[in-house]
Amino acid sequence: MKRLFLLLLLVSTIINSVSAQSRYVTDKVEKHDVAVLIIDMQNDFVKPGAILCVDGAMPTVPAIKNLVAHARANDWKVIHVIRAHDPYGINVDAPRIPLFTDGKPGYCVPGTEGGEIIEELTPEDGDLIITKTRNSGFFQTNLDMVLRRMGVKTVILAGTQYPNCVRGTAADAMSYDYETVVCTDACSAKTPQVAEANIFDMKNMGIKCISLDEVKADYTK
Repeated sequence: MKRLFLLLLLVSTIINSVSAQSRYVTDKVEKHDVAVLIIDMQNDFVKPGAILCVDGAMPTVPAIKNLVAHARANDWKVIHVIRAHDPYGINVDAPRIPLFTDGKPGYCVPGTEGGEIIEELTPEDGDLIITKTRNSGFFQTNLDMVLRRMGVKTVILAGTQYPNCVRGTAADAMSYDYETVVCTDACSAKTPQVAEANIFDMKNMGIKCISLDEVKADYTK
């Protein structure tokens, strides 16, 4: 009888703990079904003449602004996923270490103009910023934890560039079981050919690659 009583007490404690956690999530944490991930729209990648300028990035800015405005109007969470590297290159990808040596300034260093999000997409109150050091926004970051806490089921990707950070983030999002959407009007690469090749590959991976108009039509309640 004593053993049964202790077992029932343990079960009751677990249920109460889960209930308390559920109340905490419901009462304290904002909830969103959809999140827009704006990837690497920083001066070092977007501005003409920048150290790692992606030629196709600047032309996508109007589409990204349009997507962000639509997101805010529909209670989708806007998350800026950006590079942030140590000024000595300690945490940079191995192929890009030479950009930090022999007196070179590196790229996407916090506190520098190049590391800042472009003025046209300046984050607003309520937006989140996730910093990363590799292609995927999920690699050694808290992005998955943040998305799950908010109850996000679908992630819509925008930004630059297709073969690196867009594709890496999309592949990991799919692996984490998010419905993964790449907004093709709002993503970029150095050339249209590179963009088309990556869209082709991602579609074959099962990643949804659709236009801004299709995003609005398919995901607006």
